[in-house]
Amino acid sequence: MRKPIFLPSVQATILLIGLCLFTLIAQAALPQRDSQGQPLPTLAPMLAKVTPAVVNIASTGRIRVQQNPLFNDPFFRRFFSMPNQPRERITHSLGSGVIIDAKKGYILTNNHVIDRADKITVTLQDGSSHSAKLLGTDPATDVAVIQIDADNLTAIPMADSDKVRVGDFSLAIGNPFGLGQTVTSGIISALGRSGLGIEGFEDFIQTDASINPGNSGGALINLRGELVGINTAILSQSGGNIGIGFAIPINMARDIMQQLLTYGEVKRGRLGVEAQNLSPQLAQAFAIKFHRGAVITRIDNDSAADRAGLRPGDIVLKVNGHQVRDADTLRNSIGLLRVGKEIRMKVMRNNKILTLNAKVEEPPQHRLAGRQVHPRLRGALLTDIGKNSRLYGRIQGVLVADIKMGSPASRTGLRKGDVITSLNRKPVHSLQELKQSSLASRTLLLNIVRGNSALFLYLQ
Repeated sequence: MRKPIFLPSVQATILLIGLCLFTLIAQAALPQRDSQGQPLPTLAPMLAKVTPAVVNIASTGRIRVQQNPLFNDPFFRRFFSMPNQPRERITHSLGSGVIIDAKKGYILTNNHVIDRADKITVTLQDGSSHSAKLLGTDPATDVAVIQIDADNLTAIPMADSDKVRVGDFSLAIGNPFGLGQTVTSGIISALGRSGLGIEGFEDFIQTDASINPGNSGGALINLRGELVGINTAILSQSGGNIGIGFAIPINMARDIMQQLLTYGEVKRGRLGVEAQNLSPQLAQAFAIKFHRGAVITRIDNDSAADRAGLRPGDIVLKVNGHQVRDADTLRNSIGLLRVGKEIRMKVMRNNKILTLNAKVEEPPQHRLAGRQVHPRLRGALLTDIGKNSRLYGRIQGVLVADIKMGSPASRTGLRKGDVITSLNRKPVHSLQELKQSSLASRTLLLNIVRGNSALFLYLQ
């Protein structure tokens, strides 16, 4: 019988680390060797296959420069020797994208990378540049799909992001500022991050792999070279990376992409409920021992939820087999489904588990063409701020849902996403109020909230 062989502690530690590394990157080749001839682990062969699918995206657009109305008066300019001021300025944006379909040239990226772009240029790893066509965009999830016409493209295979686990190794790949691909590594730090106020619908993968400026729209991959997410944001007070980055799960991005390619827009569904998180205090009040779920607080009359039999006080635990962690998870689960989609809900009522079925319906539309309010608003699409909007409950007013370029509304300085909060210094809470207030007005003074700033627009 052989005696056991005991290695020195340092050698044992090195052997253990080596075995772990070989296990983690079993699919990576090991062409390099150390001074003793032992193979060294490397991800280079896998990355060589993946990085050609990560592209640089450069976009340019034009925005109207807001001026004092006096600058439009030739006499004023002449009297004060004021030169003609530019009415527009050129905007530039740089980011990354991921080739999803090599044959059709489909590329996934972030909406904020190509937002308001008049021209989109994609630069491949080989240095060639191609004009891109915008196929669709969804600001609520920050997903956009563009297309290029090019041969011999490389696409990244997509993983099932529902199977991603905290602790999985991950790599973030981007192509910022036209410098070429950058690759950073880390692990999956958390899943299902929401409530950050970054996007309207949030279910982020959190990673400590550095997502640097310019990497927005790039790829978050696993060690098999499969796409698990689209990098979208970092959490930082200085603008630099501090190890808290967020990516859109590829399952969500893929569903959004399919809707954009099919319909040109995302047709979000509505269940007709309001919910709150199942806090420890509520769990104690309901005499249950778990703290995850969404408590139904209100049900709209004659809604899908009403017809399905949901009641206030019901605790939604699962939707279509997926765990509902909180009210945000429930909102995402419904809001990301297509209109007409059948859903199965696992619900607890009076400590009994029920299964309820519902069909997601289209939210009621409250829209008004700008020309119905005022001739200077022709070309704008105005809407009430609905419950599915990230602005709901935060601001009262009328949302500018869309603007046709070159229209009278566009020339006034209005932008898509603006919120009209007052008309002629009177607060506006709804489309109906806006329309009524404008009937007897030949000129309009609009108070606009735009992002984190506010301004007045004078229309005459």
